[in-house]
Parts: sequence; structure tokens; C-alpha cells
Amino acid sequence: MPARTPPTPPSEDPDFTGFRLDATALKTLAHPLRSRLLSALRRGGPATATDLAAALGTNSGATSYHLRKLESVGLVADTGEGEGKRRLWRAATDSHQWEPSDFAGDEDAETALNWLTRDYTRHFAEQFERWLDVEATWPPEWRDAAGMNDSYVIATPAQLQQMNAEIDEIVTRYRRVGQGNPAARRLAVYNVTYPLDLDRVPRGEES
Repeated sequence: MPARTPPTPPSEDPDFTGFRLDATALKTLAHPLRSRLLSALRRGGPATATDLAAALGTNSGATSYHLRKLESVGLVADTGEGEGKRRLWRAATDSHQWEPSDFAGDEDAETALNWLTRDYTRHFAEQFERWLDVEATWPPEWRDAAGMNDSYVIATPAQLQQMNAEIDEIVTRYRRVGQGNPAARRLAVYNVTYPLDLDRVPRGEES
């Protein structure tokens, strides 16, 4: 899961698909199990409700119900390859995108977005701690290459958007650079930006 709004899939990577959340899709996704189901399908590939229930520690009935909810807004799809009543589900796209301004004035959508963003933050912390739990068992070159760092910049909103666009271009360039190389592994890449001076809220003419 992303720690900030995912970038719109760039045209130079036609195999990487995206989905722009509207208010209905956002409110549907903002649910603890649905968020995890979508993440599990994107990460692990197609699976049945039974497989997903076992992986996420829930029951298949609830899992099937929430998968159908995600299907109703276009976030997951039935592959059509299941056997009998055992539907095989897949993520409909590789990513989803939004801008907070998309939901300005919609109190329910803004509440859902706040919950979903916080959920992604919790998910990042959980996943990164799982890496820290096993880091010592990985080769030194991987331990040196992976990890986290922080810095700060002084920028306007427009300059920050440009910086994020350039970071997205770099990630796109490296998205499949190791494909086919037995030494390569899948990696999560997070980019988070937030103001440090929280008590200095910009006035309209300053933004």
C-alpha cells in the first residue's frame, strides 16, 4: 500500500494500470478487510475467497461479501477461471489514485479518505517492521541497499508536485529493471511528504 497518493500510471509503462477513485469507490475501499484484500490480490496475484480468508485470518463468507463490494466499484474482478462456485479473484488494476481536492466538501468521503490514509500508514509500519524482524538473515548487500532515510526541503506546493513527478519518473524507470534477473527481488517503495511547521498554516495568497 502507498504511503502517499500513488502516481497516475505513466504512458511509457503501458502494462502498469491505474484506477482513479471516485467518492463511491473511496468509501467502499475504506474498510479494514477490503483494503487488505485488494493489497493481497495485487501482491500475490489471483486467489479464491477461501485462500484470501486463510491468509488474512477471516472467514470465506465475509471475504466473498467484501470482494463483491470491491467488484461493484471496479477494484477487483472475477477472472472467470474458478471451478464451480469457487470464484478466482484478481485485482482489476495495479494501483489506484486520488487527490484530496477530489472530495472537498463531501464530508463522508473526506472521513473515508482520512481513515484510508491512516490505514496505509499503519500498513507501512507493519510491513517495514516485518522486514526489520528478518533483516539480519539477509545478505549485507541487501541490508545496505534497503532501508529508509529522511530529509527535508523548502518548497511551494507547485514545486513539491514537480519534485513528486520527478520521483515518480525515476520509480517508473526502475519498475521492471530487474525482471528476469535471478538476483532481483520485488521491493516496496514509499514516498511521504508532510509539512514540519504545522502551526504555520498558509493563507490563500501564500499557497
